[in-house]
Amino acid sequence: MGMSVTISVATEQDAEQIFRLQYLCFQSEAALYGNYRIDPLVQSLDSVRQEVASDCVFVARLGEEVVGSVRGKVTGDGAAAIGKLCVHPRLQGHGIGARLLRAAEAALAEERGATTFRLFTGHRSEGNLRLYHRSGYEAVGRSQGADGVEMIILEKQARQAGAYAATA
Repeated sequence: MGMSVTISVATEQDAEQIFRLQYLCFQSEAALYGNYRIDPLVQSLDSVRQEVASDCVFVARLGEEVVGSVRGKVTGDGAAAIGKLCVHPRLQGHGIGARLLRAAEAALAEERGATTFRLFTGHRSEGNLRLYHRSGYEAVGRSQGADGVEMIILEKQARQAGAYAATA
């Protein structure tokens, strides 16, 4: 590859690259469900900018290019909602998604006091489910997304994240 992928906190200048990357990456999810109205595909650039400004957002960079992203925020019950984890299709399968997830978990626990991590993924998203199970998440329920996709809810306790923080 020549260059190494670095993980860092997203900046305001990253919002447009995150927006474009998200649209590219979630095409395969949309195809899996036959639904091109899933949230990552209909989210506006302004909304992405707002999330970068207020939430815990990390990016993976290859040189100047944003090749991965993840977002998280602490909800009223002390849980951190983690979402929109994506890695450029040409770089999937190299551990970048797991590194992004660990970085978000560490920051959400250490800087924002999260006690539990919670995420959702579509019930047919086998690759995502494998990643989340390898990362210590367990299925705790199901829900239906606003877009009609059946989602699996996964959680893990924040204390489990500390072991991963040093490797992010």
